[in-house]
Amino acid sequence: MAETGKNSTDEAIKLGILENIIGYQLRRAQTALFQNFAKKEYLNSITPGQFGLLVKIKNNPGISQTALAKADGIERSTLGEIIDRFEERGLVERRKHAVDRRAYALHLTAKGVAFLDEVVPLVFENDADMTNNFSEDEKKELLRLLKMLALHG
Repeated sequence: MAETGKNSTDEAIKLGILENIIGYQLRRAQTALFQNFAKKEYLNSITPGQFGLLVKIKNNPGISQTALAKADGIERSTLGEIIDRFEERGLVERRKHAVDRRAYALHLTAKGVAFLDEVVPLVFENDADMTNNFSEDEKKELLRLLKMLALHG
């Protein structure tokens, strides 16, 4: 049976070739995951992208904004604004880079570490909610394929 989407009047929309386009299906899956994430009251203080940035800062203490922007595929100016908001919330601090005086080294604050410690299990819970009809083998295979696509795509 052909997949359909729904428009604002709940009429079925034929997807046609979109049914077999990996990029389109990935975008739909990402949208579903992000919408589920946003529904969780306990996760409404952070977006999935911001969560990823905080985890990368935690795992790479002292990372420069330039390296973090490159690793995340976002513009440095956009990242700068996000880091500003993290600083305002007391989650991240900028320190002078040990080698490059023009750069800042990013570090989680104690509040940032505590925030992540609280949120990480909830993010895993959200993933489990979204994949509760998958077997463990299917989850592992999905992750393997997504990592392969990200690495070589």
